[in-house]
Formats: sequence, C-alpha cells, structure tokens
Amino acid sequence: MTIDELEDRLSAPLEQDIDFARRLDGDVLILGAAGKMGPSLARRIRRAMDAAGSPHAVITVSRGALEIPGVRHMQSNILADGALESLPDAPNVLFLAARKFGSTGAPEQTWSTNVLLPALVARRYRKSRIVSFSTGNVYPLVPVESGGATEETPVDPVGEYAWSALGRERMFTYAAMEFGTPVSLLRLNYAVELRYGVLVDIAVKVRDGVAVDLSMGYVNIVWQGYANSVCFRSLGVASTPPRVVNLTGPETLRVRDLAVEFGKRLGKEPVLTGQEQPTALLNNAADCHKTFGMPDVGVEELIGLVAEWVGADGELLGKPTKFQVRDGKF
Repeated sequence: MTIDELEDRLSAPLEQDIDFARRLDGDVLILGAAGKMGPSLARRIRRAMDAAGSPHAVITVSRGALEIPGVRHMQSNILADGALESLPDAPNVLFLAARKFGSTGAPEQTWSTNVLLPALVARRYRKSRIVSFSTGNVYPLVPVESGGATEETPVDPVGEYAWSALGRERMFTYAAMEFGTPVSLLRLNYAVELRYGVLVDIAVKVRDGVAVDLSMGYVNIVWQGYANSVCFRSLGVASTPPRVVNLTGPETLRVRDLAVEFGKRLGKEPVLTGQEQPTALLNNAADCHKTFGMPDVGVEELIGLVAEWVGADGELLGKPTKFQVRDGKF
C-alpha cells in the first residue's frame, strides 16, 4: 500500500457518513485540524458531502498550512487574542486541538490548550453543535477482566495530562448547561493507522529488537477511519447534557500476544520486559458500536497491514503513543 492509497482509505466515507452528510444542515468547522487525525477527517467529510450533493463548506483551522481539495483552510493561532472572533460562524464545530506529550515538562502549555482554549471555543460557538475529542485517560485504570470502563464509570484521572483532559470536558459541559449548546464528548483510545498507533509502536520495537514493556499489559485500539466517521456523525447525537461516547474497538488486546504475533510476521523474536499488572487503561465502547455500528476494519486486518508496512520500512510519523505509561506522566 502506498501513502496515497492509505490516505484514500482513511478518508473514504462510509455509506453512513454520506447519509449523514445528506441530512446535515450547515458548514462544518474543524479546529486544530493539522494533527494526526484532522486532515483525513476533513477529507472524509468533504468526500461525504460531495457524494451526498451537499452545498455546505468544510473549513479547517490550524497554526500551520493545510491543503485539502475542496476544503477552505484558515491559518490561525486560535489562542491568540481576537483569533476566534475572526473565524466564521458555523453551526457544526469539531474540536481536535489538544496537547499530551510534554505535559510533564510544560504543564502550563497543556492546561492552556486543553482547558483555556475549550472554554474560549465553548463561549464563541455556544450557538453551534460541538463535538470534542477527549480521551479514555479520564478514567481510572480498571481490572483487565472488567471489559473496560463504561460511560457510567466515575472519572478518576491519573496524571496532569489526564486531569487537563477532564478540564476540557468540563468546559464544554459548562457550555452545554449554561448556554444550551449541544455537545458530544469522544473518549478515545487508541486510534491506529499504518504510520502511528499502538500497533505501530509494538511492531517497530519487535522489528528493531527493542524491548516491549508489558507494564500496561492490555490495550484497546480502533481504526482511525472509523474514529473519524464517529466524530463526524456524533454531530447528530450532540445533546444537553453532553453525550459521552467511549470510542474504541470491541476487543481487549494483550500486549504480549501482539508482540508475539508481530514477531511471527516480521521474522523476529520479540524482546519482552516488565510485568503485566491486573489493571489497565481500557474502554468499553458497546454504546458507540450500538449507535454508530462496528468498526469497518478489524484487528486482524490491521495487524497484517501494520506488519507489512513496518516490515517494508514504510514512512512513520514518529509519534509514539506511550501507551505503556501507568503514572500519567507524558
């Protein structure tokens, strides 16, 4: 698979996306669109709207340049004074801006991005529908045999990043309750494609003979294309109070088993270190699957695609997930 083919697959809309685009009224504004998920999300929405014959615009905003056919891009530091006021009104807002890595060394940057900015966006777009990515890190580590935290599990973040992520949720919840803003909060872990994600992290370590840490012995993953589809369609379930959606795949995967499987496919003996613990960061996404359908790309296919990509020295984003971290220090 080439990068162009990967980008095409990541952004290919599902029939459900096209049907939703047909029913959606108004433009879609994507804030923080230049990260790992934003470009393919914008492409998917544009393609869905085109297939649906929708006249509405897709507008992306980020600090850096971004060129996507049919998508209007605005380059802006939206934390700067007056920046949000210079952006167009839009009835549909997707909030992707976030900071995770480096949180331990520069907590003020993390809190300004994850809490202050959502507060400003929530006020600026209080008359819109808002979907914001959050993270499963707002939950505590749960027993592996539990099947993962559900949307009813009390939040109990571990570490400063996770607390700031909860702060982001609280700011959008404030908008929902104070202004009546319909909101969806997507607690995601972990989106994967062929250039980054938990599977890539493990496969690269196995390929290179680097030890795979088993301290966080179990994980959830989900195909990034599905995560973007759910993000788009979550505009349709935004509510007051906010609709919380655990977003991941249906399986609880054992890190040891993944390392062994990649070892077989890459012809390498995996090096394993650390001790599996009885708890892990796990989400139960049964409600998401009931609402939006099951992921369209399953674990077995993803393992095969990642093994082939990593084995061929395919381009990587160089952004490890640090899924093995248990103390919340990113």
